[in-house]
Amino acid sequence: MKTKRAFLAVSITTLIVAIILISLRAYYVVVALIVGALFLGHREFWSLIRRRKLPPIDERIQGNISKSVRNGFIFLVIALLFLMLPFSVRLTETPDVIDVLSGLFLSAGAVYLVSYLFYDWVKPKLDEGRLRMLRIFLLIAGISLGVFVISVFLHNAISALFDIEEAVFFTIAVPIAPLAFAVGLIGSLVIFIKGLFSKAL
Repeated sequence: MKTKRAFLAVSITTLIVAIILISLRAYYVVVALIVGALFLGHREFWSLIRRRKLPPIDERIQGNISKSVRNGFIFLVIALLFLMLPFSVRLTETPDVIDVLSGLFLSAGAVYLVSYLFYDWVKPKLDEGRLRMLRIFLLIAGISLGVFVISVFLHNAISALFDIEEAVFFTIAVPIAPLAFAVGLIGSLVIFIKGLFSKAL
């Protein structure tokens, strides 16, 4: 009963917000909002299409959904903090609010979906060694992304304050941080995909 109410609440809220956004001609945000809602309710929609009823939710699924929602929320907070940094305005001279909102909706929905797939399908199939390697690769990707953001900010700040072409943080931001991020991302994806298509332990 609670599942049905929550699903109806999300669906009705999405519909109302979509109608408001259509009246404001924010079509990109509407598409992103609908796709995000489909990501959020993918289990329910798929079950309704196939079985014409909502799927049962046990404690394991509730835990997976809670952790996935948490990950999506953390991503939104980090993305918003990044957008508020001074250099982000300089990277995009005329930021479009509609594009930013649609990008946030889509990316947060993707983070939720990937998180749910990980907790529901991938994690049960990975042994401790592979889980440890996945954490290491994710840590490398996260740290390198943070180093990139800080290095770009410091490079711009030092260059502007002292009117010089700062080279140290530029070198960290351009070749080193993206390379480390690529290593972390590719390693994480390889383990994730292997876990997704492997048999359960």
